Amino acid sequence: MNLPNCPKCNSEYTYEDGAMLVCPECSHEWMLNQEEDSDENVIKDANGNVLQDGDTVTVVKDLKVKGSSSVLKQGTKVKSIRLVDGDHNIDCKIDGFGAMQLKSEFVKKV
Repeated sequence: MNLPNCPKCNSEYTYEDGAMLVCPECSHEWMLNQEEDSDENVIKDANGNVLQDGDTVTVVKDLKVKGSSSVLKQGTKVKSIRLVDGDHNIDCKIDGFGAMQLKSEFVKKV
């Protein structure tokens, strides 16, 4: 079978590991049909801008922090975000709050 090159580093040495394809050079893992669905996996902010790992965003509305009486205020700057799968698709650390997960619909890219 002729496997595709790695979408991250374009290495030709990809191999199959179960249902996943793996690149031994950059350790990137992806599903074979993920390339076709790549537009569906794009995470966008409240204004429709595409978000990427390491971006800086600001909160667009006051958010209640679950399990706490504190509120994350509108305009709070969040640096070096990390995108993850799930309902809350942003992992980050916020000064004064610590590690948090946010929904991309409540932030805008700076």
